[in-house]
Amino acid sequence: MDQPEFIYGKNPVASLLEINRKRVNKIFVAKGIKYDEKTGSIIKLAKQYKINVQEVPRDKLDKLTQGSHQGIAASVSPIEYKDFDVLLTELKCKNNAVLVILDRVEDPNNLGSIIRTSAAAGVDGIIIAKRRSSPVTSAAEKASAGTAELIPISLVSNIASVAEKLKENNFWVIGAEANAGKYYFEQDYNMNCALVLGGENQGISTLVKKKCDILVNIPMEKNINSLNVANSASVIIYELVRQRISKKLT
Repeated sequence: MDQPEFIYGKNPVASLLEINRKRVNKIFVAKGIKYDEKTGSIIKLAKQYKINVQEVPRDKLDKLTQGSHQGIAASVSPIEYKDFDVLLTELKCKNNAVLVILDRVEDPNNLGSIIRTSAAAGVDGIIIAKRRSSPVTSAAEKASAGTAELIPISLVSNIASVAEKLKENNFWVIGAEANAGKYYFEQDYNMNCALVLGGENQGISTLVKKKCDILVNIPMEKNINSLNVANSASVIIYELVRQRISKKLT
């Protein structure tokens, strides 16, 4: 039998109640917690939506979440992933669509941070692999600060095949690679593009790298090997945003 999933922390629980309350089965509140404005709002929404609220000892909440829960957690159904083919069909009529592809990103905190950045920047979707990658876990949702519900996320079997299919559908596939001969800010992102970011240990796999149309790097001092993948994502995604805003202003 599958273990229940928990979303924990005030902002993630509040966001989920506001965006997709159907995922929320039950709210747990630590006994003795002081009700600030955010906690009070969560309890009010839960009662409004007829979601059961239960007070439990703080140590029980510690065991349920295994994280920094701020005295509140929710038992939830798993996140719904977006079918990749459906996502691609929806983007065919859009100009300058942007996707983020994560190749072997295994840390759920990095995944959550990338989700948050992508949602903030207006990225159209995130693609992650079923194997050797972190799914959208409770830790990832916590790190995303509740934004995982705001952006389509596709779980796919083969990143290389997805990259090839995107190329066939008028997307440029741009990989972040430390040894690339082109700086990320030299690239024009005013087109349909998919940004590929590699995992914490090995970067983009050789096969996926071969599928990239363009490789770019983030300059850094010689004694620094690379940035954290979540930081790299923020740097490149917001260069894309900067370019597109600049183009609108000219």
